[in-house]
Amino acid sequence: MQLDDLNTLEADSAARELLRCCGSTAWARQMTAARPFATAAAVEEAGDRIWWRLDEADWREAFAAHPKIGAGPAGGAGRAGRGDWSAEEQAGVTGASAGVTARLAAANRDYEARFGYIFIVCATGKSAAEMLEALERRLGNAPGRELRIAAEEQRKITRLRLAKLIDGGLAAAATEGRTDRP
Repeated sequence: MQLDDLNTLEADSAARELLRCCGSTAWARQMTAARPFATAAAVEEAGDRIWWRLDEADWREAFAAHPKIGAGPAGGAGRAGRGDWSAEEQAGVTGASAGVTARLAAANRDYEARFGYIFIVCATGKSAAEMLEALERRLGNAPGRELRIAAEEQRKITRLRLAKLIDGGLAAAATEGRTDRP
């Protein structure tokens, strides 16, 4: 999608596209209302600003849109398209040993029982062992501290996905021989 496409989409369609980047409906609505964006950097800046103004319930809604580390895509309405991004982001789990995947599953259960939401980590570029180490380390955090850490991880994921959303249009434009950039 090109930046101009995002800027001119009908509001419901824009919100659906933005929900692919962050599962908070309040975030997607506020991002939709913040349009038009002059640059891709302005999209990222607005995304960050809006994210940090949301409340805990909105953050938890975004967390719930993710699959557990090492699990398949999260289900539910309005989540189409996110499964592929999650699989790409969690590619480091592919081929992990049975021992590591079993430890991930157990630590995921412990984390969710302790904090009330799934473990959120910006998994891009991380191995299964690195994700497991982060999960086990963060289990010792106080709940308030962990919520802020999870929110920061979600913010990083959202930024990466916003770039994918907009850069998808750049790749298509390059294929078509166009060089205009949003």
